[in-house]
Amino acid sequence: MRNVMKAATLESKFPILSVEHDCIISKDADITVCYRVELPELFTVTQAEYEAIHSAWVKAVKVLPNYSIVHKQDFFIEESYNPQLQKEDLSFLSRSFERHFNERPYLKHTCYLFLTKTTKEHSRTTSSFNALTRGFIIPKEMQDKEAVSRFLECCEQFERIINDSGFITLTRLTGDEITGTESTAGIIEKYFSLSQDDTTCLQDITLGAGEMKIGDNYLCLHTLSDPEDLPTSVATDSRYERLSTDRSDCRLSFAAPIGVLLTCNHIVNQYLFIDDSAEMLRKFEQTARNMHSLSRYSRSNQINREWIEEYLNEAHSQGLTAIRAHCNVFAWSDDRERLKRVKNDVGSQLALMEAKPRHNTVDTPTLFWAAIPGNAGDFPAEESFYTFIEQALCLFIEETTGQDSLSPFGMRMVDRLTGKPIHLDISDLPMKRGIITNRNKFILGPSGSGKSFFTNHMVRQYYEQGTHVLLVDTGNSYQGLCNLINARTHGEDGIYFTYEESDPIAFNPFYVEDGVFDIEKKESIKTLILTLWKRDDEPPTRAEEVALSNAVNLFLERIRTDKSIKPSFNTFYEFIRDEYQDILKEKRTREKDFDVWGFLNVLEPYYKGGEYDFLLNSDKQLDLLNKRFIVFELDNIK
Repeated sequence: MRNVMKAATLESKFPILSVEHDCIISKDADITVCYRVELPELFTVTQAEYEAIHSAWVKAVKVLPNYSIVHKQDFFIEESYNPQLQKEDLSFLSRSFERHFNERPYLKHTCYLFLTKTTKEHSRTTSSFNALTRGFIIPKEMQDKEAVSRFLECCEQFERIINDSGFITLTRLTGDEITGTESTAGIIEKYFSLSQDDTTCLQDITLGAGEMKIGDNYLCLHTLSDPEDLPTSVATDSRYERLSTDRSDCRLSFAAPIGVLLTCNHIVNQYLFIDDSAEMLRKFEQTARNMHSLSRYSRSNQINREWIEEYLNEAHSQGLTAIRAHCNVFAWSDDRERLKRVKNDVGSQLALMEAKPRHNTVDTPTLFWAAIPGNAGDFPAEESFYTFIEQALCLFIEETTGQDSLSPFGMRMVDRLTGKPIHLDISDLPMKRGIITNRNKFILGPSGSGKSFFTNHMVRQYYEQGTHVLLVDTGNSYQGLCNLINARTHGEDGIYFTYEESDPIAFNPFYVEDGVFDIEKKESIKTLILTLWKRDDEPPTRAEEVALSNAVNLFLERIRTDKSIKPSFNTFYEFIRDEYQDILKEKRTREKDFDVWGFLNVLEPYYKGGEYDFLLNSDKQLDLLNKRFIVFELDNIK
């Protein structure tokens, strides 16, 4: 019985022959090297850095030989946040934070780069001779082995140039990552299933009249393939108005509207076709002469001649390389009604780039087939436009969504665009990268902007990771958190000091539980006494510093050897008055170098019977150096 079905198998149309030495080989003898691309996070790149990234791309593309294709493919897949509730050490607040964001939708960005070496004849392929239109594909043989080795060397140079830029990381994909294994899917299988999950399955592909389906998903396509659709001018980056002010700019790449800012399932394909530039310019010269000879019959011929001459003048005067380029956006939805909104969203985002949105219904299957990893050589030539490398690279998406920090230490924050929780390290990782030189933080904002709320969130997570936290506050912003920690530790931690006339703030700087005074503890005592002794505009002399240092060291040594002495400021005051001045006389220290009685007179208010005798003579014997969460509330002192 004759087969009357209008269905074809994927194998009969499949353009890939094999994967050898981590390279994809097509049935038309094109060879492709595949990379995974790690882009910088959005809102972290300045205008100068965008220019540096663009410059690195330009240098890298120029090392590729003629008849090479650069295909950059960006997947933006909608996913739901899966909270990390399985951890045993999660506190109540951390668990509540995770549960709040359960199933929060966000876009997951995955980026690939494919470098393809094709031939002069195959680069002129049109949609009428695409792999989909041929009944069968006869595999060809790559004749020139030297060309293959030269191309692979150029790919290594390309990778080195991009990685050395310091902004983008290229990682070569292995054969298993391309084809997949028994347990994980490869990039080709992921592409056909419109997913980036390791457990994907192939679905039916339906090519109808003006409609394409993969499984239950309806596809729509927008293309930038005609010079009339392109923006009047392009740039490496653009201003993001929502987060910019009159005094500061927030920058994103020029193509960001169809990348991280487009909130739907979509794939962005960007192509650069590197042909023989000299031959292309000769063809344009001939076309310009033909237009000139026919200009008397049509004004449009005269205008076209002027445009071609302007293109040629720029190419020759600035030494630019003429190439062909193309950009398209595949978006999909499993609901026809929602697909209409998706089409409008893609069109509006293209309009933000000042490009003319062109919804392409005819070439959707052809361009989808050409975007298969390793099949860029099957791209229809009539869908590309002529430009230069510098302008074409402006259509590259140069940033990705918020990423988790690799450091184990940090805190949970959320992405600005989607609200997805991310792990952020703003202390250790920036120090390692050389972005900061210390871990100090300065939180600035107007009243009611959330400074205390953020600080509560930060110090709570820092405390749970073993950090020591000391807060000096006005306004009782941290009383609740401190009481929570105090209750959890059964009074061992979460010490809250506030001033009351009946119970004023008091501590004892000379008391430690272990009886060991290291250099840091000694220096803190010296600094405290100097603060009480001298004004801010009255720096101590070198002789006074040495005398005070000797006095503190001798007193601490006396405490260590004589257990009958109660460590406090009172006993330190008495030690200076009764013993240390005799020691200074033996050393023949002059009074102008260290005035003992003047020193005692200034510190007398903190000695017993003085106005502030409670401040440094606490009898609670509380060693704050072993407490990890301490709050000093100074609101009542005002």
